Amino acid sequence: MTAPEETRVVLVTGGSKGLGAGIVEAYLEAGHIVETCSRSSTDLVAKLEGDFPDRFSFAAVDISDSAAADAWVKDVATRRGRIDVLINNAGTAPEGVIALFNDAAIDQVVDLNIKGTAYVTRAASRVMLARRSGSIVNVSSVVGMSGYRGLSMYSATKAALDGMTRGLARELGSRGITVNSVAPGYLRTEMSHGLDEGQLTQITRRTPAGRLGEPADVARAVLFLTDPANTYITGQVLVVDGGLTA
Repeated sequence: MTAPEETRVVLVTGGSKGLGAGIVEAYLEAGHIVETCSRSSTDLVAKLEGDFPDRFSFAAVDISDSAAADAWVKDVATRRGRIDVLINNAGTAPEGVIALFNDAAIDQVVDLNIKGTAYVTRAASRVMLARRSGSIVNVSSVVGMSGYRGLSMYSATKAALDGMTRGLARELGSRGITVNSVAPGYLRTEMSHGLDEGQLTQITRRTPAGRLGEPADVARAVLFLTDPANTYITGQVLVVDGGLTA
């Protein structure tokens, strides 16, 4: 069913839990149509399907598979009539020093965080280019800017996303498409579960806001960057970290 013009069609990758789920919920609460994917469903996905049967849809997709990513985006565009917003959130953060990483671990983080994002963006941008409008936000990370011990590969992929953001902003800007990054700090999600209490306490003490971030903190920034009125902010990295990197 084609979406009415006043309602935006939003794609969110990795929206079944954590930050992605927070972004999904923010767009649903704002009245938009949300299509999300991840490798597997969750209880939250089932709840949202029941609460928003006409405005929410989930698909089990491995976006590191080029054909699967392309098919998902094409299906959404066919069913909804267009794609207005793409939030590239899906990612993985394997921990460990680089000397101990095997080939499979390196391939996994590169395939999902960089190649998967590129596959979905390629497909979605084709739909946006035809309409000469759209908003893309890549979810990167402060560790892509400053690094963190044990997260070198994750840091590398997130820095790459910021580079992709700047390049795409120049590539797509003349067609009415904005491209930005949001770089979260340390959030209270499953991504921070690998940190022990001592590390979390240290991060909190170093953060001027005096706390870890919540998914809603980042979701507000994403909503701002993809607001239809925003046609002049593009190619930027908006850091949402409570002042940690100030």
